[in-house]
Amino acid sequence: MLISNTAKRRSACIFATIFCLTASNNNKGVYFARAMSTTTKRTGGTIEISPRNPADQSACIVLSHGLGDTAEGWADVAEHLASKMPYIKFILPTAPTQPVSMNGGFPMPSWYDITGLDERSNENCEGISESKNTILQLLQAEHSRGLPYSRMMLAGFSQGGALSLFVGLQMPSVQQKLAGIVAMSGYLPGAKQFNLTPGLEETPVLHAHGTADPVVRFELAQKSKEFLKEKGVTNYEVKSYAGMVHSACPEEIEDIRAFIERVLPHDLDSCIKPKNPSEMSVKELREAIRNAGLGSKAVGLMEKQEFVKLLQDHQNGKL
Repeated sequence: MLISNTAKRRSACIFATIFCLTASNNNKGVYFARAMSTTTKRTGGTIEISPRNPADQSACIVLSHGLGDTAEGWADVAEHLASKMPYIKFILPTAPTQPVSMNGGFPMPSWYDITGLDERSNENCEGISESKNTILQLLQAEHSRGLPYSRMMLAGFSQGGALSLFVGLQMPSVQQKLAGIVAMSGYLPGAKQFNLTPGLEETPVLHAHGTADPVVRFELAQKSKEFLKEKGVTNYEVKSYAGMVHSACPEEIEDIRAFIERVLPHDLDSCIKPKNPSEMSVKELREAIRNAGLGSKAVGLMEKQEFVKLLQDHQNGKL
């Protein structure tokens, strides 16, 4: 199984990437202090890495994994990026498990069916509309919390990068234009059904790709850029990494961090304005505690003030 073996190699390289990036930080105290400013929550197949205090969040990135992988495969990368940019909430969904034609119908996590990576096989992408709606719902949920779409990004690896391009450049309206898109080792899927949303022509896109990728060949990155330029996209950068296969490397992750900081810098005016715990009802407190992954610490608590203190201590980094 080509994809299965590739996923294993990709995971090993990602682990090495995070090790190198962490080890290269001379001030370990700074690194871990930053890491402590975020909290990680796992719900079903979705991972959320958020500022410990919701009021510190001023941006959001939805990061989608590749074929045969899960959200866990990119949690380390997201946590590393969050440690450098603790104002960003990272949401990592997991694709539904479904048969993949290219892999002989074997069921695996997949955002849509892939029959092949040549241009003709890449036209239908059965299931991509459903996955597009999944991503749009995640963005809408953040928007309902008070975050503008201009403070959100999509990113992904391989099939997840392909999905990010497909969704990010076809947002329902110009009012939902995103801050940017990152596609790692990806390509544009479903070209025949793709229609650039008017007003999204200048959406910044960083397409990072290894020149030695045997799975999604580098030429697909170049063809995706050419196709999208013909459609009207004007801000599309393909960044190549010599000798890199279907994986990631420290240089690439650093380039992505720099891109994110450029198009999505911290903005105090865009910070989420959550309700003060002392003003919440007991029902709201229980939900906030559950969302923060504090359920085990709330066992045995009875009084409202106890719930308030637990949530406040969590937000202030005292737990």
